[in-house]
Amino acid sequence: MPYSIPRTSPILMKNVYTRIFPQVDRELSFWKNRANEIPDHELRKQAQDSIRDKKFHCQGGAVYSILAGPYWREAVRFIVAYQTISDYLDNLCDRSTSLDPRDFRMLHQSMQDALKPAESIKPYYFYRDEQNDGEYLSDLVRTCQNCLRNLSGYPLISTHIQQLEGLYADLQVHKHVKEEERIPRLEEWFEEYREKWPYLSWYEFSACSGSTLGIFCLVSYTMGGRMSQSLADELFESYFPFMQGLHILLDYYIDQQEDLEEGDLNFCNYYKTPEEMKRRLLFFIEQTNKNVQRLPDRQFHEMVHNGLVGLYLADPKVAHLSGGREVTRKLLRAGGIRSAFFHLNVKVYNRFKR
Repeated sequence: MPYSIPRTSPILMKNVYTRIFPQVDRELSFWKNRANEIPDHELRKQAQDSIRDKKFHCQGGAVYSILAGPYWREAVRFIVAYQTISDYLDNLCDRSTSLDPRDFRMLHQSMQDALKPAESIKPYYFYRDEQNDGEYLSDLVRTCQNCLRNLSGYPLISTHIQQLEGLYADLQVHKHVKEEERIPRLEEWFEEYREKWPYLSWYEFSACSGSTLGIFCLVSYTMGGRMSQSLADELFESYFPFMQGLHILLDYYIDQQEDLEEGDLNFCNYYKTPEEMKRRLLFFIEQTNKNVQRLPDRQFHEMVHNGLVGLYLADPKVAHLSGGREVTRKLLRAGGIRSAFFHLNVKVYNRFKR
């Protein structure tokens, strides 16, 4: 049955506020209750913290459920479960008790397994002291697998989503090891891909690898029954590197002060000057816009692109960054009237929620 994708920002936001966000809340409420029941104290804390502090990742990703048409609830279920794995593992690697790359690799095996419906569950905590999560991580994986199991178009996207996951997992392993090993590992990793993406630096390539948007886009289109091999290829090329890179660079941009205080790696710190960073952010905005023009539902992808700019720059943390006001003004201008609309909309929404 045909379905329509919103073409204007007000209609998209109405969908987001009245349908998608409430559904995200319902899904997250289930996983929050599961997290509260985790027997191991450390694993329970990291699971609870990741849901409390990173809810907006699920909200943002769930916008792609619109592409699934009548199956949008199933898309939200997949997106929330997959993003919850991502956020939980990020906390386990960032804030927890291990610096062992074998541990990080084994934990992220769960994200790979989640994208393979026939894959068996592994002992994901094999290399760490904490073990008993009451099947929390395994059930997140099973939920994703169940969402993908009966998708007739799954073979068309499997290679692309597994490649995106592989890059994501590599990044998480390299960026969470001992501090002195991080940059050498990331630089060496980028050398494998430099020839294909020579216009990126190692830290920009790392940022491009750190997003789940491409996976959510591919899965949602497939759930809506609209996937073809040519569309899968076009989506992959359009989302990686620029849409995903813009997403994560903006995320790192607003987190600069926080990451400095926590001692976390922030890719925006590797630009030589604030001016260079601003110039490259503008470049990513321009290239993202250029790359989505050839996609079906072009207006939707443009709105996601504009929404990223508006959403992140509306974060209160921007006000505390040196030059934050000027950067916001220039990036919003580059993003166009839609970015300004989303920026204002999110600010009003945040104020209302408070």
